[in-house]
Amino acid sequence: MLENLSGEELKNQFKTNKTLRLVTMIIGGAAIVALGYFIYLQFIWYPTNEESKDKYWPGLNLAVTDSTDAALTALKPVKEKYDGYIGGEIAQFVYARQLMNKGEYKKAIEDLEGVDVEDTYVALMAIGLKADCLSEMGKYTEAANLYLEAANTIDNDFTTPFYLKKAALCAEEVKDFKMAAKSYKRIKDMYPQFANSNSIYKFYARAKSQI
Repeated sequence: MLENLSGEELKNQFKTNKTLRLVTMIIGGAAIVALGYFIYLQFIWYPTNEESKDKYWPGLNLAVTDSTDAALTALKPVKEKYDGYIGGEIAQFVYARQLMNKGEYKKAIEDLEGVDVEDTYVALMAIGLKADCLSEMGKYTEAANLYLEAANTIDNDFTTPFYLKKAALCAEEVKDFKMAAKSYKRIKDMYPQFANSNSIYKFYARAKSQI
C-alpha cells in the first residue's frame, strides 16, 4: 500500500507506474476544478446574484403601472446582463409578460422558455403564461396541454383548478369535450369552493352533454 512506501519508493512508483500517475493527475485536476468552482461561487456568482436582485425593481414598478414600453426598455438590459442570476431571470419573466401586453406572443414564449428559476411558483406562472400565449394565437390543443402541466406542477386550491378550467375551455374550442369534461369533473370533485364560485357545474354539464 502507498502508506507503507518510503518517500523514495513513492517517487519511483510515480515514475514507473502509469496508472498511479494518471490517477494522481485526475485527482489533482478534480481538486483544481473544485477549488476554481468554489472561488467562482464565493467571489463572483454570489455577489453578482445579490446585486441582480435590486436591478429588476425599476422595470417591475413600471410594469405594475402599465407603462409597458418603458418597462421593456428598463428590463431588457437587466435580463441580458444578469442572465442566469435570480434578478435576471425575474426580469426576463416580467419582460415576457410585457411583450404579451403588446401582442408579441411568439417573442414572449421565447423569453418564457429561457426563464430558469428555483422558485416553483414563478416556474409555474411561466408555464401558464406560455399557455396563455398559445391560446391567444389560436393554438388551443397546445395551450390545453400546457395548462394541464401548470395545473399539475403544484397542487393547491387556487392555481390547480384555475389552470384546469383554462385547459377545459381550450379543449372545448377544439371540440375535445371528453378532455374538457374530465378537467371540469376534477375541479368539482377536488376543489368544490372554486367550482361553486366559477360556474364549474354548469360548464361540466355543457361539456358532458357534447360527448
